[in-house]
Amino acid sequence: MKSNQPIDPRIRLAISQWPNDAPRGAVTTFCEEHQISRKTFYKLRAIVRDEGQAAVLEPRSRRPKTSPTKISDELRAQALAVRAALEASGLDHGPISVHDKMHGLGFGAPAIASLARIFREENVARAAPNKRPRSAYRRFVYPAPNACWQLDATEYVLTGGRKCVIFQLQDDHSRLAVATHAARSENSEDALAVMRKGIDAHGVPQRLLSDNGAALNPSRRGWVGQLVAYATSLGVEAITGKPGRPTTQGKNERFHQTLFKWLDKQPFANSLEQLQEQVDRFDAIYNTERPHQGLPGRMTPQQAWDTTVVAEAPRPDTDALARTGLPVIDEIIEANPAAEIVTAYARQMDVQMKAEGAIETLTAPVVEAGAEEKIRGSVKDPGERGQRKLKTYSNGTLKLGETMFFVTKRMGSRVLNVDWDPENILISTMEGELIADFPRPAAGTKYVGIDRATVSFQNADKR
Repeated sequence: MKSNQPIDPRIRLAISQWPNDAPRGAVTTFCEEHQISRKTFYKLRAIVRDEGQAAVLEPRSRRPKTSPTKISDELRAQALAVRAALEASGLDHGPISVHDKMHGLGFGAPAIASLARIFREENVARAAPNKRPRSAYRRFVYPAPNACWQLDATEYVLTGGRKCVIFQLQDDHSRLAVATHAARSENSEDALAVMRKGIDAHGVPQRLLSDNGAALNPSRRGWVGQLVAYATSLGVEAITGKPGRPTTQGKNERFHQTLFKWLDKQPFANSLEQLQEQVDRFDAIYNTERPHQGLPGRMTPQQAWDTTVVAEAPRPDTDALARTGLPVIDEIIEANPAAEIVTAYARQMDVQMKAEGAIETLTAPVVEAGAEEKIRGSVKDPGERGQRKLKTYSNGTLKLGETMFFVTKRMGSRVLNVDWDPENILISTMEGELIADFPRPAAGTKYVGIDRATVSFQNADKR
C-alpha cells in the first residue's frame, strides 16, 4: 500500500483488536498480507494503547500542526486598510499596488497572489474575468528618455458644469509626466504653452507624437499648426497616429485614466488655477511616489528617467517648414479671421487630398515632397547608436551596415524610422507604429528576416 493511500477501516479494526499474545512473526505476516508497513502497524497500536480502540478506527488529519506561512488576522486587516487608503486617495489599489505600498511602509507584505485572494474573499475586488493577462500585451517603447513625447488633451468639468481641457505631455520611454496644463479649451496657444513648459523642465525631445486635432497636428488636413511650426523649428519631428486609431497614443490614453481616478477623489476645482494646482500635485505623486506597473521592476517614472541616458536633443531646423510645402495655420487665420472660413478651408483641403489620393500617405511633417536630401535605403556605417529615416527597397528590405533586414513586402518602398543602439534595432512608421524590434545581430550577419524580430506588427505578411 502506498504511503499516501488511506488504510482500509477493516484493517484498522483488526489492528485495534490485535491480541497481546500473538505468536512470533504474526505481525510481519499480517503486514505483508495487507501491504502495510510494520511502522504503520505499531503506530496504530500505540494509538490503541494511549487513546483506546475507538481512536484508531478514524484516520487522523494530515494537516501540519503549525502553518508558518499563514497570514495572520492582523496582517490581513493591514492589507485591507492599505487598499482602502489607496482607493480613498484616488491611486491604484490592486494587489500589486497594495503589495508595493505595504513594503514601502515597512509591513511584511503577503504575496501578490495572496493579496488577490484576500480581496476576493472580502468582496472588495472588482472581478474582470475577460481581462487579458499582462503577458499578452506587446508594447513598443522608445529606447531613451526624450526620444519621443506623447501629447494629448482630455476634457474635464469644473464646478457649475463648466468644461475645460487638460493637456498631458508624457515621455514615451520612462512614462514621466513631462508637463500638464489646464486650459479653457483645446487650442493651439495652450498646446504650445504645455510644450514650452515641458522643454523648459526636461529639454527638447526628438519626436512629438499627438493625434490629428487642429490644435495639435493638423498636417493631415493640409496645413501646419502653431505647435508643429514651433516643434519643427527646434528640429523636433512631429508625428501623428492614424485617424481613428487612438491606440497609437495608448500610453497617454492610459495616463488620462490614472489622472481622472485621482481627480475623482479630490474636491471639485472652482477655477483653472485650482485645477492646475491639483494636476501639479498629481504629477509629483505620479512621477516620484507611485510605482509604475508598466516599467521594469515597477520603478517610478522618475527612476526610469534617471536610469537611462537622455536622448540627444535635435538640431534646430529653420528651413524644415518651408520644405513641407504646407501653409501655416496662422497665415490662414490672419487672412480669414472668421472661424467658418477656416473650417471651410480645412474641409476643402480634405476633399482635395482625398481626390489626389494623398490622404493615406501624407504624414507629419511631410518631408518627402520637397526634401533636398535624398532618403536612401541603407546606412553604410551606423555606429553603435543612431537614428535615420530610410526608404525600404521594393522587396521590403533595408540595410544597416553590412546587414540586410527584411520587414515584409508590404513595407516595400516606404519611408520608415530606424533607431538603433548596441542591443536593439527598432523600425517604425512615420506615424509611430512599430514595425519590428530586432536584436542587434552579430558582426558579419548578412541577412535578418522578420521572424527574427522579438516584436513585429500584427498581421505581418512574412513572405
